[in-house]
Amino acid sequence: MRQQSTELSIRTPGQGLHEFTREVVAWVTDTGIAEGLLTLFIRHTSASLLIQENAAPAARRDLERWIARIAPESRDYEHDDEGPDDMPAHLRSAVTATSLTIPVRDGRPALGTWQGIYIFEHRRSAHRRQVALHLIGE
Repeated sequence: MRQQSTELSIRTPGQGLHEFTREVVAWVTDTGIAEGLLTLFIRHTSASLLIQENAAPAARRDLERWIARIAPESRDYEHDDEGPDDMPAHLRSAVTATSLTIPVRDGRPALGTWQGIYIFEHRRSAHRRQVALHLIGE
């Protein structure tokens, strides 16, 4: 049994789903681990991780609109230290995921045909997000 870990720094230009599947696949391939379990963890409280449709942009747009409806920007929040998108970003992160677990088979994440790995940026401004990766296997 072997383990490998790294941290990816991903630039997000603002709110929305930002795919970084290629970066993850490249790192997994470089480890030489053929079978195992990959864990991804975003080290932030105002962005999250998703596995989502990567072929139809309309699916991502619908998801972005839905999350904006369930946690809208508003001046009604007490926590607004960094502006009106601050607390909604935390709420959106709370109802999505901060970590993902993906099986690795034949040296690649075992994603479905139309699945991609995304950072869901919940803040309006650009950020550099840190995602920790850990792979255990053989």
